[in-house]
Amino acid sequence: MNRVRVAVLAGALIVSAGLVAGCGEPATEPALETPTPHIPVGARVVTEPLDPPSTDTSCGDATASLRPAGVLPAPGQMPAGSTMAAIQQRGNLIAGVDQNTFLFGFRDPQTGELSGFDVEIARQLAQAIFGDPAKVQFRILNSAQRIPALTSGEVDVVVRTFTINCERRKEIEFSSVYYESAQRVLVRQGSTVTGLPDLEGKPVCAAKSSTSIARIANAQPRPVPVEVLNWSDCLVLFQLGEVEAISTDDTILAGLSAQDPYARVVGPPLGAEPYGIGIPIANADMVRFVNGVLERLRSDGTWTGIYQRNLGILGEPPTPPTPRYRD
Repeated sequence: MNRVRVAVLAGALIVSAGLVAGCGEPATEPALETPTPHIPVGARVVTEPLDPPSTDTSCGDATASLRPAGVLPAPGQMPAGSTMAAIQQRGNLIAGVDQNTFLFGFRDPQTGELSGFDVEIARQLAQAIFGDPAKVQFRILNSAQRIPALTSGEVDVVVRTFTINCERRKEIEFSSVYYESAQRVLVRQGSTVTGLPDLEGKPVCAAKSSTSIARIANAQPRPVPVEVLNWSDCLVLFQLGEVEAISTDDTILAGLSAQDPYARVVGPPLGAEPYGIGIPIANADMVRFVNGVLERLRSDGTWTGIYQRNLGILGEPPTPPTPRYRD
């Protein structure tokens, strides 16, 4: 019987994935004698119901953002009284990013520096405010911490594979779409699995509070959803044989498969994942400024260069997403 060993509240709780999937009751068979010590902290089988990915359309087109306000101000000359002027006076941009998602936000093992597509986008925002891409203070966030970090004012922006939807727009604002992805499935080489429907009763991993874990938990036929704090934790569980598959954005899966030659991405897209930069809802001027920066990155070739440096293994750069605006 397949078992999923998960850490719950820093303990080593042994849960039978098959029994959870079958009847929702605790395992009645004896637990494994020696829990694997490498199970990531916070990893667990999700037994409670999760709301499906948001279908809320109350905000209209969720990807429609605020139109840029004319010509971008020169670096170091932010408009008086603006959010950007306050950031300039402070001396750095505070950006929430990831350090565990290869290709998008990760710590380069050779340099120890944060690297990736999202990290470079954040540096471009600092360049636009200060004229210096190094004037950014990174705050490492997991998926569940993104919205709280914005609503509390801990960060100025979040650039972290952040899918735009109306439900999230109730609490924060988003920039225009800067990258388009779609959820798929990662399995082992040689697996007969061709998509999520083939994983009924099997443990499938995704990050906590992501649209991906919600889609797994509400799939029919239903896999066993296993949530973790960081995407790299899914790869650990996958390589330990504790989960059968990982399901999330195809761009994240590409980064995971690049770290595991025995993995491959399969199946049709399960849902669109348009990425936006998260911004506190009160800072409309910052939203317009960020959208102006993104317009420039699309038009002057910078976006394409960032793609080639970080996501070149995915193939030729696509055309940057066309922005949509609501006013």
